[in-house]
Amino acid sequence: KTKMNRWVDSVYSSVTEDQRIGQLCRVIAETATSVANKNLITRYIQEQKIGGILFSKGTIADQATMTNYAQKASKTPLFIALDGEWGLNMRLTDAPKFPRNMILGSIKNDSLIYLYGKEVARQCKELGIHINFPPVLDVNSNSENPVIGDRSFGEKPENVAIKGVAYARGLEDGGVMAVAKHFPGHGDTAEDSHKTLPTIAHDKDRLDEVELFPFASYINAGLSRMMIGHLNIPSLKTKGQPSTLTGSIGKELLKEEMGFSGLTFTDGMAMRGVSNQSSMSVKAILAGN
Repeated sequence: KTKMNRWVDSVYSSVTEDQRIGQLCRVIAETATSVANKNLITRYIQEQKIGGILFSKGTIADQATMTNYAQKASKTPLFIALDGEWGLNMRLTDAPKFPRNMILGSIKNDSLIYLYGKEVARQCKELGIHINFPPVLDVNSNSENPVIGDRSFGEKPENVAIKGVAYARGLEDGGVMAVAKHFPGHGDTAEDSHKTLPTIAHDKDRLDEVELFPFASYINAGLSRMMIGHLNIPSLKTKGQPSTLTGSIGKELLKEEMGFSGLTFTDGMAMRGVSNQSSMSVKAILAGN
């Protein structure tokens, strides 16, 4: 650990302020191996000084090729991320298929969920992926929800918490960062934050009992990475703004009240739940991301 910290400090002290800002940003990139895509990724690295890449859909071979290309092009090693809630196959067509979370939520033996997480981590490491963006800790409490549904481990907060923590521990014990989402809970809405800004109308007592319960369990288990969703939650003082941009969520609730001291990501900043906001990336950083 001492050796690691020395390396991190030496890299940090060697980069400019622009490069330090760039390290906070992850771009979504295609896996296409074309010259045009390689040139685009090179520009991201050289001009934007990016800290990492989240590759979108493709094949295992293409992502491996582009990961190797990007790492070679970057002086500072890149964080490679996957949005693979049920493993690589969520994004890569020729990867092994696993069941979605709602099916996994019905499994009685929680150690199987842990082993599943370790296997997903093994496959991620084979492909040079450092960060995966599960577990989904949203509680499936609204049958009209257009975006969560079978991505959730179920409708009971306790079971969602147990399954989510087991999956995350498997990922992390396998050497891949797990990221719980979508804090403070995207389960009880009939709107999709990819298309609009959903409102969660519950009071704080109900949020503590249902939406926040799995996230509290995740934090108490010592897991250390979280994704905030684009949600308007009046009882949590978002005041009509996306929760990703408000310190009342990322600082006051998550860090001060719930005791989270880890790394906080935003959900995708091109989503319409946030993309119409001015200076959105600056506001997101100021809000604790």
